[in-house]
Amino acid sequence: RAVGAAVIMPAVNTEAMNAHLQEISTQVAPGAHALLVCDRAGWHATSKGLRVPANISLLPQPAYAPELNPMENVWDYLRSNKLCSLVWNSYEAIVQACKQAWDFLVNDPERIRSIGTREWACVNL
Repeated sequence: RAVGAAVIMPAVNTEAMNAHLQEISTQVAPGAHALLVCDRAGWHATSKGLRVPANISLLPQPAYAPELNPMENVWDYLRSNKLCSLVWNSYEAIVQACKQAWDFLVNDPERIRSIGTREWACVNL
C-alpha cells in the first residue's frame, strides 16, 4: 500500500519493537492483516515479551539474509540520501534529523514502494 510507520527511540529493544508494532498496527487497513518480515534479532522474539497486535503476523527470515527484508533497502536509502555525512550537536538534533528523513520518505508513497519492491519477490494475483 506504500505507507510507512515508524517510531524514533533511543535504543533498539523489545520495548521499542512493541511501540513500533503498535504504530504499524494503526497503519493496517481496516479488515486487513499485515505480514511483517523480520530478521532474527532478539527483540523480534515473542518469547522475550514481544506483543504482536492481532492484525499483524511476523514472518521470520532466515539468519544472515538481509536481502530478503525490504526494510533493509529503506535503511540503506535513508543512510545514503538523508543521514550521511552529517554531524549533530545533540541527541535532540539527531532525533529531529531522523524525523525529517522519515517525513520525507513517508510523504512520497511511490518512493516507499520503489525502494521496498523487489521484482523477484512479488506475488501477482
